[in-house]
Amino acid sequence: MRKKPVTLGLSLAIMASSAFPAIASAASNDQTSPLDNLKPVQSVEFNSMKAPSTIENMVKNYTEATMKITYKDGSVKEKPLNYHSLFLSKDKIVENKGEMIAAGTPIDAKGNPIVDRSVPDQPSNFVSDAPDSNSLLHAGGKSFIVSHYEYDSQDNAGNKISGLPASMTLTQVDRNQDNGELTVNNAKKIDFSNVNGLWIPCNGSTSPWGTHLGSEEYEPDARAFETNPTSQAHKDVSNFANYYFGDKSKANPYFYGWIPEISVDSSGNASAVKHYSTGRFSHEVMQVLPDNKTALFGDDGGNTMMFMYVADEEKDFSAGTLYAAKFDQTSSENGGAGDLKWIKLGHASDKEVKSIIDKGTKFSDIFDTASEPTDGYKAVKTAASKNVEYLKVKPGMEKAAAFLESRRYGALLGATSEFNKMEGIAVNKKDKKAYVAMSYVEGSMKKEEGSIRDDIQLPERKSGVTYQLDLSGSQNDIDSDYVPSAMKGLVVGQDLPKPDAYGNTADPNKVAGPDNISFSDDLNTLFIGEDSSHHTNNFVWAYNVKTKKLSRILSVPAGAEATGLRADADVEDSRYILSNFQHPGEDLDGKQITAVDKAKLEEEMKRTIGIMETGGVGYLSGLPSPNPLSK
Repeated sequence: MRKKPVTLGLSLAIMASSAFPAIASAASNDQTSPLDNLKPVQSVEFNSMKAPSTIENMVKNYTEATMKITYKDGSVKEKPLNYHSLFLSKDKIVENKGEMIAAGTPIDAKGNPIVDRSVPDQPSNFVSDAPDSNSLLHAGGKSFIVSHYEYDSQDNAGNKISGLPASMTLTQVDRNQDNGELTVNNAKKIDFSNVNGLWIPCNGSTSPWGTHLGSEEYEPDARAFETNPTSQAHKDVSNFANYYFGDKSKANPYFYGWIPEISVDSSGNASAVKHYSTGRFSHEVMQVLPDNKTALFGDDGGNTMMFMYVADEEKDFSAGTLYAAKFDQTSSENGGAGDLKWIKLGHASDKEVKSIIDKGTKFSDIFDTASEPTDGYKAVKTAASKNVEYLKVKPGMEKAAAFLESRRYGALLGATSEFNKMEGIAVNKKDKKAYVAMSYVEGSMKKEEGSIRDDIQLPERKSGVTYQLDLSGSQNDIDSDYVPSAMKGLVVGQDLPKPDAYGNTADPNKVAGPDNISFSDDLNTLFIGEDSSHHTNNFVWAYNVKTKKLSRILSVPAGAEATGLRADADVEDSRYILSNFQHPGEDLDGKQITAVDKAKLEEEMKRTIGIMETGGVGYLSGLPSPNPLSK
């Protein structure tokens, strides 16, 4: 079976749609009266579906969840959610230089598809099986979905791929006026040649001003790239340069690890910039807070850091101040809790940071290093190297350190670099709360005897925790009213002592491996998509932050991951929730499954969607329009 890198992940896309005045699509077989569609809604309660128990259900992306809609006149309706497929990453919907190519095809700096030549007599385009983040954008009276394609799991010869450039696709979608269904009008690849290509885009967000904020995670280690030509970092960046530019001499690790912002103009053309002033680390996602100036980030991997950015101007992330958090633990119960103190790393503009990169700055230009404890050098351990390093910033290189080596520099200044698998970020505007998902509470988040620092000392919880952050206002003269001051466990997974009959190693009735999260203010609901192997079938959940009710609302194919989650993405009067599934069938060979015939399960996966051949984009329908909810 094909194996993706353990640090990378992607999935199929789902979207939830409901039309107003037609709240339910025609395909939903819902018998709601047309008069109900005009009535203001008081509340929506999600009712959980059962976990799949048959091979037929385990191999598909589906929902059997329902909603109880309570109207302000006191009447109540029970309505189903319904799933509809939009396209697969292998579907040839993209027009590129006069030919139709698959949605998940990466392109090089000249806009040509990148070809897999691992089987010499059978060359073919690479196609990602890992669609991730989506944004639903509007321009020129049309609607577009921006979708990430994070990586391809392996080449045609069955080898792990190193340094393959990633891509994004811009898909124009049309809405059926009668039932709210979406269909593909056309699609094209987004050009990243002006920013040296795109590196591992994982999660992302939609800005309040209608652009897509992407990501570049697992930034290549610039120290290893420079000092060790046999390192994985050197191999990955060199291969990327060869694939993308056709020239290995253009390899530069500091080109990658940033936040790309995608804008769509009135003609339906996309353009990309990278925001270098937001810092360089393993960008999982950037979430803008309600002041349109402050942003929080997921930093994926082990020994990672919590970052915050405050822009100089609203809706403009080309210049601002970068901060990193020190975690002061206050509890180890229910996933843990702690206070957050913010340390200023520095202020810069995109232009300033880009000029540092363009000068050819190397790791050795920024830091002096020692191989053992030495006076004047500080010991740090971060995700960049995963080892203890003894570092000292060279005179005058503080800005380069702050923005090109944000995690290392933050650790030198005292910020906590012990978070693990920090994934999605979401914001609750009404209650001034934010949420952050830690897929696995393990490794550097546990008590570590003999460690150089040990700010986080939590019990291991492999199934992860989604935390709530209090946004309580300014701290240390930070120019923001949305500074996180404390965090605590909110939605907590439950590890099992041994696998159950379906191969689950975490309780299937609780969230395991939270990754993408998205919050709906008017529904008071935090949507959580899973990204782990702890559930044989990963799920999407709806968690009501007022009632504390947790409901399973979608199941993705066995071995696949549910990412790309986006709530409150609206077209006209229809509401959509975007999400994705990726690499179906992964890790099934290692599962201890006795409830069904595992061999037949794998065979059915191959017969239907295939084993790690494609990911998909689609949508759920049935949610009430935002218009009645807002009245």
